[in-house]
Amino acid sequence: MKKNLFEGAVLVVVVLMLLLGNWRAALIVALAIPLFFLFAITGMKRWGISGNLMSLGAVDFGLIIDGAVGMVENIVRQLAERQHQLGRALDGEERNRIVLRAARQVGKPMFFGVLIITIVYLPILSLSGVEGKMFRPMALTVILALTGALLLALTLMPVLCAWFLCGRIEEKDNWLIRAAKAVYRPILQLALRARWLTVTGAIALFAGCIMLYGRLGAEFVPKLDEGAITSMVYKEVGMSLEKSLEMQLAAEKLVLAKFPEVTCVFNRIGTSEVATDPMAPDENDFYIFYKPLRDWPMTPGRPRSKQELCGQIEAAINAEIPGHEFEFAQPIEMRFNEMLEGSKAELSLKIFGNDFDELERLAREARDIVAAVPGGDAQLEVDGHTTNLVLEANRTELNRRNIPASELNRAVATALGGETAGTMVEGNRRFDIVVRLPEGQRADEAIIRSLPVRAGDGGLVPLESVVEPIGHELTQRKVGLMIGVTGRDMEGFVREASARLTERLKLPEGYSFEFGGSFKNLNEARARLAMVVPAALGLIPLLIILSFRSLPQTLIIATGIPLALTGGIIALWLRGMPFSITAAVGFIALSGVAVLNGLVMVTSFNELLEEGRSVAATVVEGSLTRLRPVLMTALVAALGFIPMAVATGPGAEVQRPLATVVIGGILSSTFLTLVLLPVLYQWVMPGVVEHLRKMEMATSRS
Repeated sequence: MKKNLFEGAVLVVVVLMLLLGNWRAALIVALAIPLFFLFAITGMKRWGISGNLMSLGAVDFGLIIDGAVGMVENIVRQLAERQHQLGRALDGEERNRIVLRAARQVGKPMFFGVLIITIVYLPILSLSGVEGKMFRPMALTVILALTGALLLALTLMPVLCAWFLCGRIEEKDNWLIRAAKAVYRPILQLALRARWLTVTGAIALFAGCIMLYGRLGAEFVPKLDEGAITSMVYKEVGMSLEKSLEMQLAAEKLVLAKFPEVTCVFNRIGTSEVATDPMAPDENDFYIFYKPLRDWPMTPGRPRSKQELCGQIEAAINAEIPGHEFEFAQPIEMRFNEMLEGSKAELSLKIFGNDFDELERLAREARDIVAAVPGGDAQLEVDGHTTNLVLEANRTELNRRNIPASELNRAVATALGGETAGTMVEGNRRFDIVVRLPEGQRADEAIIRSLPVRAGDGGLVPLESVVEPIGHELTQRKVGLMIGVTGRDMEGFVREASARLTERLKLPEGYSFEFGGSFKNLNEARARLAMVVPAALGLIPLLIILSFRSLPQTLIIATGIPLALTGGIIALWLRGMPFSITAAVGFIALSGVAVLNGLVMVTSFNELLEEGRSVAATVVEGSLTRLRPVLMTALVAALGFIPMAVATGPGAEVQRPLATVVIGGILSSTFLTLVLLPVLYQWVMPGVVEHLRKMEMATSRS
């Protein structure tokens, strides 16, 4: 993370030096980077946000200093123009006056632009559950950084320009800008002449990308490489602890002997002293730690990826020590999935019904069907292999009856584990007298359900009235499958597996199935974003209207939002990445960036129009004048994300989709801002100008 942030800052400064045309101005803008970052860190400290992969993963120095870039570029340009007109250097008073005028000129659109970028991050704050815990710190950090950058751009940047941009100001196009204008001018003129073709092409591009989006697939969040493997291992039900230990010790020796990629292994079997994750002797968690991929042997036949390593380990163990079933995951990922749905796999399939024997039969059939889907591997859940009864407290009922959870735990612990009721003395030895249910009754579900639980002064209530069996959902019994998905997106896998199950799994009346785990969380997060994102985007036209007080100009600028998304979709497709909540954050950020560039461009057009130029001349001159600031803001934002887009270190899996979307979207948004927006402005504004002229004439007559 630190490496990515540092490299992004360096790239931003290099672009400023190359394109701004004045090294002092470039240093002034670069000074904003550590200052707004300090502002963001101060806010993070105040709100208790730690600096980590998620909170800093969307901080792009180039994107956040866009306002400062626009402010300083406009000040430098106007100072240089005024010096050229006078033929001499400006004195202090003249320089302050020019700086103030230039700051006011871009201050309003810049303020609304940064405000819009901030607003589009607000929907992320509405996320709940796991996705909310993951992405809210990111949104808050970006909002803090944007707020600090806006304050600096409106206050400190003009002051520093007035102090340090003294003497002769050289503001001229370098060879990069001259080359860009030489390419841009004929493209712009061609687009203005063929406006129908330009607009139709943009609409066709957007429609094509909408269809392409449907083929991307989707997953909840990219899978992080934790540098370790956890395998849930299942053996023959009822196996003794001694036999299970013997098999697992042999498996450990085999893996260490045959796989030089592995550094160490260990197993967890049974129940520890702190029984947070009890397992039967026939089940265990097999932890495998491996070297970095660059240190793996390159000899033929050796694994080249973690998936290949898992497959070879499973094959080697079952070849020499048969009787194992494996479900591979990662240590943190496994616990994460278990908290989500009670299943240790990233994807679960639940089958609901009334008869447990029938559910077991259906689960085995479903396992064979799902395992045949490309990219899938399915195993029965632990609860399907054993006769354990797991009970979950009904918090609502406990609160209604005013029963503390400790009473519930005490009743179960006393009945099943026993409670000391006294002491028996025999000679010089003392024995505890333990009261508990007889052995046979402790395995009877009906008796366990009828255990008395003390309800304060209200007497006793049966246990079944204040608990819910975890094996029951939607008032039905449930069995489940743990499913691992490799080599493809989760949504595509679920769609294909669901179609096969519907076709081949003959469910009796009253039985049903559903997919859970990460897929369920993806749908919940996407449904929430589908409600709050349009509401936030609906505020954007309102803010633009407040800035320009013109509905046609508002609609022209708003076209940048959907067209900016096209580049993000194409970038994901080119890199073979599915849609994820991380990518969704990138699309949200793009909406604000697209509007900011449009605001700057239309503001420039309006100023030239007020000076008396025709609409046609305004569009050409304004586009060429604003080419450099638009290119600068786009390049610093895009290049700031490049280290994240190509990163391969820890956490890179989360950053890559977000950075890919932003880079692709900024490139398409910049092109469409420079080409489509001038075309729309020239097409719409003559009618608006004529309408305003008639209104002024009518007002003067009256």
